[in-house]
Amino acid sequence: MPALPEIEAFADDLVAIRRDIHAHPEIGFEEVRTSALVAEKLASWGVEVHRGIGKTGVVGVLHGAKGPGRRIGLRADMDALPMDEATNLSFSSKYPGKFHGCGHDGHTTMLLGAARYLASNNDFAGTVHFIFQPAEEGLGGARAMLADKLFERFPCDEVYGLHNAPNIEAGKVRIFAGPAQAGADFFDIKITGRGSHGARPEVSRDPVIAATALVQALQSIVSRNADPQHAAVLSVTKIHSGSAYNVIPQEATLGGTTRFFDAATGELMRQRMRTVAAGIAATFEMEIDVEIRSIFDVLVNHEAQSDAAAKSIAKIVGAEHVLTDMVPIMGSEDFADMLRAVPGAYFWVGHGGDVPVHNPGFVLDEAILPIGSSLLATVATDRLAAA
Repeated sequence: MPALPEIEAFADDLVAIRRDIHAHPEIGFEEVRTSALVAEKLASWGVEVHRGIGKTGVVGVLHGAKGPGRRIGLRADMDALPMDEATNLSFSSKYPGKFHGCGHDGHTTMLLGAARYLASNNDFAGTVHFIFQPAEEGLGGARAMLADKLFERFPCDEVYGLHNAPNIEAGKVRIFAGPAQAGADFFDIKITGRGSHGARPEVSRDPVIAATALVQALQSIVSRNADPQHAAVLSVTKIHSGSAYNVIPQEATLGGTTRFFDAATGELMRQRMRTVAAGIAATFEMEIDVEIRSIFDVLVNHEAQSDAAAKSIAKIVGAEHVLTDMVPIMGSEDFADMLRAVPGAYFWVGHGGDVPVHNPGFVLDEAILPIGSSLLATVATDRLAAA
């Protein structure tokens, strides 16, 4: 897959930046070193730098040499995941329990590459805003930047972002209009019963029994309450209770996530979860508290911007390698919040591979670094020139 020649010429620099970030991962809202590196690089290329947007976010501002015009935002996420790495790379994470297992180190590097290129090729009218976002992995980094008046301070007519995709063949890029990634809630459920000796269950109110019944009952929400034509997922991913073999515990806690592509389905699941939990509480004579938090909106690509970006992407990878078939993803992405505020589009850059993101063995193919930079730079240049 080709890249812009000028970006290909500094591809080794991009690899070095990415490996530095990879070896020093920082989880959401802790991206102090990463944001400092981003700010230093941007400033060295003559890009105006603003730090502390949404706590640890950075925005670079580049004005075109031809004066005022359209304003285009390009966004990348910076945070790592709270998990261990098992890749055995020479530049593996130096910090136990922190790993760029989703490729955000690559996204940050790609946007830096686009900034470097555009800073040297700024014979355009208008402004590019380079948005380096913290805390994408479920901590609300996009919402934090928006609460800091991101688009009031750095107005954008359109905004674009990308993600690496090991599940898409190398050399191909997918982009399509409409709902593209699911909205998501996270939930925590606390079950309070009555503890007792393990040999005397009759005097207990066993929260473990209630927890197992509740997990099973919650699955009926998707299979029996949600419209089968509207995709929905409810996953209990955590169960914690007990401390000894001969003690029936006093409490049990559950945690997990729901996914959905329309607001009505999301609200249905919230209501049914509370109703089902109340029923289990009554059945087993104990208290159940349900906390549900909205974490991600549904990511909806805007039609005009998706079509325009697809044409720009084709200049880099070839029209035959631009996938426009709708394949919505049940995973979530908080760039959705930015797309609710400003029209734009999100796309996925394939690099193949047998290991998915969020796996301890995930490896990003560094060959896509100059490609991603070229895609972002080309989209920005074309959209700045749009009527």
